[in-house]
Amino acid sequence: MSNSTDKRAPIVAIMGHVDHGKSTLLDYIRKTNVVAGEAGGITQHLSAYEVQHTDDQNNVRSITFLDTPGHEAFTKMRMRGAKVADIAILIVSAEDGVKQQTIEAYTTIQNEKMPFIVAINKIDAPSANIEKTKISLSEHEIYVEGFGGTIPCVEISAKEGLNIEELLTTILLVADIEEFVGDKTHSASGIVIESHTDPKSGISATLIIKNGTLTKGEFVVAGNALCPTRMLSDFTGKSIDSASFSSPVQLTGWNTVPPVGAIFETCKSKKEAEKALEQLQTQDSETLQTLQEIVTHTTKIIPLIIKTDVAGTFEALDKQICKLQTPEIAFKIIKQGVGDISEADISLAIADKETIIVGFNVGMDKNAVDLNMTVNADVQTSDIIYEIIEWLEKERNIRKPKVLSTNVHGSLKILRIFSSTKNKYVLGGEIQEGQIQVNDTISIKRRDEEIGTGLIKNIQQNKVETNIVKEGQCGLMLETKTEIAQGDVLEAFTMMEQ
Repeated sequence: MSNSTDKRAPIVAIMGHVDHGKSTLLDYIRKTNVVAGEAGGITQHLSAYEVQHTDDQNNVRSITFLDTPGHEAFTKMRMRGAKVADIAILIVSAEDGVKQQTIEAYTTIQNEKMPFIVAINKIDAPSANIEKTKISLSEHEIYVEGFGGTIPCVEISAKEGLNIEELLTTILLVADIEEFVGDKTHSASGIVIESHTDPKSGISATLIIKNGTLTKGEFVVAGNALCPTRMLSDFTGKSIDSASFSSPVQLTGWNTVPPVGAIFETCKSKKEAEKALEQLQTQDSETLQTLQEIVTHTTKIIPLIIKTDVAGTFEALDKQICKLQTPEIAFKIIKQGVGDISEADISLAIADKETIIVGFNVGMDKNAVDLNMTVNADVQTSDIIYEIIEWLEKERNIRKPKVLSTNVHGSLKILRIFSSTKNKYVLGGEIQEGQIQVNDTISIKRRDEEIGTGLIKNIQQNKVETNIVKEGQCGLMLETKTEIAQGDVLEAFTMMEQ
């Protein structure tokens, strides 16, 4: 290790099934290992924080935890968490064993070639079965220490705090083996893990510094966004002058919302930053995508405007909206942004009456409310993602193009032609199946090929007029421009919308 590099704190992501205790574990660690008096100040949208833990050599060391959502809808965010993290904790319930989300998380960990620790949680539960859980893991080729493998495994209760200190010690041991280092003399670089807009302070973003030192007086660029480092704070919201690798920081004052997952770099001057912007815009492969590619071949497009409280939430909506696409109809996101629904959003929506505006965990500003009282744009807001998806699904079904289908309900074979005038035939025939009735539209078939259509004007059976015939022979008057021949088949049908 050269003199310019230093050991840096590990960055940890907790991954696994939504109900296996990830949030409980994070909450316990935050409450017990963040310096007293600081935990209450943690910024709501920061999505990362540092804890302190004393290792086996009695050294107080830092660990950075990423607070990434665990629900299935947030797969992309979990995958991003894995990209920025150094170590993963794969959490598995001692009650349930391996679930589908456990396998998804493990696949992500493998793809990123990350060192990881298995945390078997809920060992205090009455139905906990640690051995069965380890068997369940091995059945999915996850072999923990003492059970046929070398993967570190800690048995914990996040609810009761059992063995949490041992888990933190294990994280530091893995970090020592991996030797995570950084160079404090470099300009800071890292990843944007969250961004949001505050009506008072403006656009803020959470950054994880992977290398170098970030100092006031510099400029940060990420994606298509730029920000001076004047308003820099740590994960507790406290204003700071500088921060180094592995630290989560909040930076406020961006010119536009930086894309979540974007790589950020630091420049000494604004001119240098503007030049770097041009290069970074082509490098950021994680920039959020719209649904334009998906909807190219659909028959109907519903324009969609999405506003969310934070940029990362858009990905969850994006993924669920993808599942609503059908060959007949699809949503096309024409605008997405962070913050309340604005007058500009309403104005854009009324340009196409099909446009829908959805807001997740946001409201409408006063000008938007006033304008919408006049134009009545289609707006729906909720703080529950699946309420929005269910509403969009209902709107999709309402707006889906109607498809006409043919429902054949009877057929008759022509046995005799009694007479014919300009467009009318008097015929004799026999019901083959189903029924025919007056005013039925019919398809005329000859050797199974349709040769024309017609309308039944009158029916007689046993020399008595009737409206419907279900069996036997009958006479009928058929109105058609098609020339009829003995042996032709008349199929009565109705058109149905689907």
